[in-house]
Amino acid sequence: MFTGIVEELGEVTAVEDLGDASRFRLRGPVVTEGAKHGDSIAVNGVCLTVVDHEGDEFTADVMAETLNRSSLGALTPGSKVNLERPTAVGARLGGHIVQGHVDGTGTIVDRKTSENWEIVKVSLPADLARYVVEKGSITVDGVSLTVVDAGPDYFTISLIPTTLALTTLGVKQPGDPVNLEVDVIAKYVERLLGHRAPTEEDPR
Repeated sequence: MFTGIVEELGEVTAVEDLGDASRFRLRGPVVTEGAKHGDSIAVNGVCLTVVDHEGDEFTADVMAETLNRSSLGALTPGSKVNLERPTAVGARLGGHIVQGHVDGTGTIVDRKTSENWEIVKVSLPADLARYVVEKGSITVDGVSLTVVDAGPDYFTISLIPTTLALTTLGVKQPGDPVNLEVDVIAKYVERLLGHRAPTEEDPR
């Protein structure tokens, strides 16, 4: 489990085409400290498994399913990425519960700059709109954020200077894709309500 609090801005150093998958080599001095084979690291919000680790770099294999459902397929050597290690048991939950399982992708639609913050508008796939609510939580490229406004096919987020400086969201421009993970609690609630037992008032 992750919390959406990005630990560092890493970099893709190599991408190897494996046919039905890709092998990424990524640089991240913070997240590779003590890393070993089989560990999990979130890359732009996608939970990946460490295959190999050498120095301040690690490799991870990305299957076709992940490439198709996320924006990782658009990464090339030199691309900046948000990196986060799983949260430790007993640690503070600084953001919200993030699984690293991307639900879909959106696109940066617009950015409005203020003196100390920016409002960013992001397109939202229709099948995810029901999980996004005003003042609720959403993960964008692995960053835990609060929804400012939620529309039928978009939402807006407010980015503070720290987020702008330390994550990819500071440089993403209109037209750029972003990975989206909605609040998992909302999905579980929907699932449970869909299977609730009929009552006299609601015989179904």
